[in-house]
This record gives sequence, structure tokens and C-alpha cells, in this order.
Amino acid sequence: MQITNMLATIDDYAKTQPDMAVYNVLGDTHTYADLKRDSDGLAAYVDSLGLPEKSLVMVFGGQEYEMLATFVGLSKSGHAYAPVDVNSANERLTNILTIGEPKLVIAIDPLPIDITSVPVVTLDQVHEAFASKADYEMTHAVAADDNYYIIFTSGTTGLPKGVQISHNNLLSYTNWMLNTDDFDVPTQPQMLAQPPYSFDLSVMYWAPTLAMGGTLYALPKHVTENFKELFAALPELPIQVWTSTPSFADMAMLSEDFNAEKMPTIKYFYFDGEELTVSTAAKLHDRFPEARIVNAYGPTEATVALSAVAITPAMIEKAERLPIGFPKPDSPTFVMDEDGNKLPAGEQGEIIVSGPAVSKGYLNNPEKTAAAFFELDGQPAYHTGDLGYFDEDGMLHYGGRLDFQIKFNGYRIELEEVSHILNLSQYVESAVAVPRYNDQHKVQNLLAYVVVKPGVREQFEKDLQLTKAIKEDLQNDMMPYMMPSRFMYREDLPITPNGKINIKALIAEVNNR
Repeated sequence: MQITNMLATIDDYAKTQPDMAVYNVLGDTHTYADLKRDSDGLAAYVDSLGLPEKSLVMVFGGQEYEMLATFVGLSKSGHAYAPVDVNSANERLTNILTIGEPKLVIAIDPLPIDITSVPVVTLDQVHEAFASKADYEMTHAVAADDNYYIIFTSGTTGLPKGVQISHNNLLSYTNWMLNTDDFDVPTQPQMLAQPPYSFDLSVMYWAPTLAMGGTLYALPKHVTENFKELFAALPELPIQVWTSTPSFADMAMLSEDFNAEKMPTIKYFYFDGEELTVSTAAKLHDRFPEARIVNAYGPTEATVALSAVAITPAMIEKAERLPIGFPKPDSPTFVMDEDGNKLPAGEQGEIIVSGPAVSKGYLNNPEKTAAAFFELDGQPAYHTGDLGYFDEDGMLHYGGRLDFQIKFNGYRIELEEVSHILNLSQYVESAVAVPRYNDQHKVQNLLAYVVVKPGVREQFEKDLQLTKAIKEDLQNDMMPYMMPSRFMYREDLPITPNGKINIKALIAEVNNR
């Protein structure tokens, strides 16, 4: 199956299968007919606001149905959307407003800060727009190279970067997913919708599901954050396809009920967002011996994933590190050295991806765009910053990060960003964040090395109290998943010959290298 227009495809299902559920939140269902009616109403309402053509709209919320309907409505009205998760730190919201310059904010959940610089549409207004039952014609919808969505990732200076993904980028990714044997996406897939919309792993569930007329089963944050609620909810979900980070599957496997006997409908596991370890794949294969386990790889800047492979028992048995797949046919991918030479099979270098799924760059950030994006063999290309190599069969293997960017619990984190925020605390003189890896080459936890300001230690009886004070100091500046789990206090930190903190030395110390 090949789709040529995401919005037309979604609307067609409202005609051919109007009563089919498109969204299910713990039993609260919405159909394809609902989605068309509601997105049309929102598109007409947004048109009436007179926003600049193709301008960005920020959408704040969680896993509610209204989020999906708002995204579709904005796309119909020709606007890109930037999803911002309900658990975002206040500083992140203000940074996205500053960098992205959205012309409208739609708040599906109540905003934690006052926004006066741009108009704000509330949930009540969204519901009124849905209820208007507007007869909407798509005359100026997002198409071709127009931005479809913007995902904001971490930035090395503490500022997020807005990755621009166009309709063409989205089609390149979606059509590959629908037509590659590795994913083997079922017709009308019944798919888990757990990763937040602000994380581009979410595209791995909503794009193929909407393209194939399936149903999304969303788990609200209050369920995923409470083990008792989560373990009770999972066996009730009639899902075929589980899409998440490996870390979330590890969490699910803490429940004895997470197995093929209790959840017989699950036939597929799609993983991306962080490294799938051999131990996770092995445990999952034991629990679901008949299920297909797909390991996908790719940066946000190349639209979700550029390679994938169905993991076999033989791979699990013999590998120290699982392969990350064959690159998608329309996206020539190379391993290159520092001088830009393409390396032969077996030699490790930086993974470079090119082709129609590569983003046009970072929104309103020409400097960072120029550093990461370029042209290769006449196609747009991107420096992933990941190390890897091809084997003799053309299979890609991952070898870690080139710089200090890590994946932790599915989130991409710049160590420099964590360090930058740690240094904002009134108690901190200087600080750096350092990852500790386990024997599966996976980040086990994030540590902070801290030098406090003179006189600070004397204010606290124990280091634990000082750590608590620093965390409280930074709770509105740092995303919860970025906060180091352990703080270590030093009189000074190692310095490189050019006067910078020697993070590599600390990483080596933490990991006994």
C-alpha cells in the first residue's frame, strides 16, 4: 500500500468505515467519522482566526483524543503543529515559544504558565469548534514540502531545537513502514499509543495506524506512571502492535501478567528511541515466543527511523549488540570517516543518512542547521552523530554516540544541556552530568558531579539535604527525565588543557575505563 496524502487518506476512512474506532482511551472511543467532523470543525475555526499562512501552532497536552483531532485539524488548515507534553518544565515552554515563534497556542490541558504573547485556545473552545460541524473543504492543507509537524529536541546550549518534518518527509517514512517486510504492519492495526506526542516515536504508532485505518489505544500518563494501574490496564488492551521504547517494555515485564498467555493478541513489538539490548529482546522472546520483535533506528532529523530489522532468535543468541537493520531503500545511508570518505563494510565511522526523509533543518536556527545538514550525492543529508558500521550483508550496526548526546529511558538528552541547567542553581559553582553504562552498553543512570559555592555545604547537615535543595531549585527548569539520580560533591573537577571540564575523564572514572 502506498499513500500519497496523509489527510486525504484519513478522511477517506470516514467514508468507507465511519464507525470504526480510531481512538480508544481506556474504553472511551472515537470513530473515524468523529475524527473527520471534529478536525473539520477545528480547521474552520483556525481559519477564522486569520493566522499567517503556514504559521506554527503549539499544542499542549497528553494522550487525549483532542490532541489527535487538533493535529489533523491544524494540518487541514495548512499549519504545522508543535506537540508539547503536559509534563514539560516551564522553561521548556517559554523556550519553545521564543524559538519556534508559534502564532497560536492550543491548550488541551491547562497551561502551567501565563502566555500573553500569542492567542491561547482553551479546551472548551476546542470542543465548541468540534461541535460546529463545519462543512470543510481542504483548499490549503499542509502538502509536499510544507512543515507537517515540529518536534523540539534537546539542545547543547540548554535551548531545544525544532526539527522540521514536512509532509513529504512523513510520506517517505510511512510508506516504507507500510511496505517493508520487517514491520509487516497488519491491516487495520490495533496499536498501543503510549509514547508522548512530543517524542517522535509517537509517529511510529499514529502514522501507520491512521494510514491503514486502525485503532490507537492510548494510555494516559497517570496510568503509565502508576505500576498498579498500568499492570491492571495492559491485559485489558486488545492490541496487536506494541510500540514503545525498550525501557517501557522492561517496565511492563515487571508484571507477571505481561505474557502471551494473558495478552494473546500482541503479535508485534516495534522498538525505537533507544538501544534494544540483547537481554530485553531475550526476555521478551521468552514471554511472547510467537511475536515479531522489530528493532528500528533513526534520529528525529531523518523522520523517526531510517532502518529496521526483525530480530531472530539466532541474533539474540549470538550477538553482544543487536543489529539496527537495513536502511530504507529511498534513504542512502553511509558510514563515513572524519574527512567525509565513505568507509567499507566492517569499518566504524559516523552514520550519515540522506534522501527524502531528511528534515530541511532546525526551525529558526540556521547555525545549527548548517552544522548538521548538508548535501550528499545531490540529496539532503544529515550527520547523525552516531557511530556504526555495515557488515558484509549490508546490515547496519550501532556503535554508540560520537559526542555527549545520550539516550536514556527513550529520551535523547544532551549532557551539556543537563550541565547547563545544573549550573543555574543558586547552590552550584560548577557541575557536569555523566552517564553510567551497564554491560549492555545502555545508560543505566545519570550522575552529577558538583562543586558547590563557598559556604553552601555548611548550610546542610547531610549531602542528601543539599541534593534535595538543588533538585527543588531546578524543578521548573529541568525535565524530570533529565534530572540526575545521584549527586557527587567535589572540591574541584578535572580540567582539560584548554581549560574546559574534562567530561571524558569523569565518564571513564564512573565506568571504570
